[in-house]
Amino acid sequence: MNQFSKYVGLDVHKDTIAVSIADAGRSKARFYGTIENSSQAVSSLLKKINPSGEVLGLCYEAGPCGYGLYHQLTGSGHVCDVVAPSLIPQRVSDKVKTDRRDSLRLAELLRAGELTSVWIPDADQEAIRDLVRTRDDFKTLQRQVRQRLLAFLLRHSLKWTGGKKNWTLGFWRWLEAVELSNASQQFALEEYIDAVRGLDGKIQAIEKQMLVAKTGWSLELIVDALMAMRGINLVTAMGIVAELGDLSRFTKATQLMAYLGLVPSEHSSGNSRHQGPITKSGNGHVRRLLIESAWCYRFSARKSRAIEERAQRTSPEVQAIAWKAQRRLNARYRALSERGINNCKVVTAVARELSGFIWAVAQQARQQQLATA
Repeated sequence: MNQFSKYVGLDVHKDTIAVSIADAGRSKARFYGTIENSSQAVSSLLKKINPSGEVLGLCYEAGPCGYGLYHQLTGSGHVCDVVAPSLIPQRVSDKVKTDRRDSLRLAELLRAGELTSVWIPDADQEAIRDLVRTRDDFKTLQRQVRQRLLAFLLRHSLKWTGGKKNWTLGFWRWLEAVELSNASQQFALEEYIDAVRGLDGKIQAIEKQMLVAKTGWSLELIVDALMAMRGINLVTAMGIVAELGDLSRFTKATQLMAYLGLVPSEHSSGNSRHQGPITKSGNGHVRRLLIESAWCYRFSARKSRAIEERAQRTSPEVQAIAWKAQRRLNARYRALSERGINNCKVVTAVARELSGFIWAVAQQARQQQLATA
C-alpha cells in the first residue's frame, strides 16, 4: 500500500463535501470541515491542507455524483480511491450516522488499508456506458407508456383480437382505426399513440448510435465475440462490456460470477451450512441482461442464421466456445426443470454459468486482440 503523510476522507453529496484528515501513524483522525461541492472549492481545499505539495491519499464513496471528483483529484497528482459502499467495514455498536462521522471513518479506514476500491472506467468507456443506460431508461419509459395505453383501451372495452401479441403491424393498424365518440377521449388516445411512437423512434436512434460508437472502440472485438453467443445481440453485448469493461481483470470465471451477485448467499456456523438466494451484489444492470439472455437457453441448441451471421465475425475458437455454451446451458436448463425446480431459479442458475462462458469468450477475444496488435 502507498504511504502518505495525510489520508483524506471525503463524504460527498450533491452540494457539499465533508472533509476529514488522518495523519500518518496511529493518531485519531480530525474533522476539517464542510466545503462546497465544486471544482474551485476542491482546488482551494488541496492547497490549504497540503501547502508543501506532497501527494495525498484521498477517498470517497461511489455514488450518484460520478467520477468527476476522482478525475480532478488524480489530475492534480494525488491518489484517489472510489470506495464500494457495501464493502466498508461497519461497527455493530455504531448507531449514529452523520456526514462528519462518515468522513472520519473513511479517513481512518483508508489509512488502515481496509477499503475496497471500485473499477473506474475511462472517458470512452463512461461515454458508451451512458449511451447504453440511456437506452435502458427509454425502454423503461416505453414499457410504462405502453401499459398506460393498454389500460386506457381496457377502460373503454377496446380489445385487440387479431393476434396473440400486441405491438405488431396488425395491432398498430387496428389501433390507428379506433375512433371514440368523445373528442376529449379521442385526443387522449392519439396522445398516447404519439408518445409510444416517439419513444420507439428515440430507442431506434440510440441503437443506431450504439452501432456507430462500437466501431473503432477499443473493446469492439470483445463485443463482436459476445454476439456469437445465443441470446446476446448488439444491445446486450454492448451493455455487458460497457458496464464491466475489460473482463481480463477477472482472473477466474468464478470471480465474475461473484462480482455480478449470481452466487448463492451462505450462512454457516459449526457443523451447519445453509445456502440461500443469490447475493445480488455488484452490477445489477449486467445481472438483469444475463437473466434475460438465459431464457433463450430453454430452447434446443441450434445454429440459427442470425447467430451464424454474427459468429462469422469472430474466430473459430470463439465460435467453439459459443456452441459449447449452447449445448451445456440447454442441457442444464432441462436437467434442472425435470427436477421440478422453479423456472426463475433455473434461469438464474443458467445465467450464472452463462457468465462463465462470457468470461471465457472475452478472454479468447482479448488474446486475439493482443496477438494482432
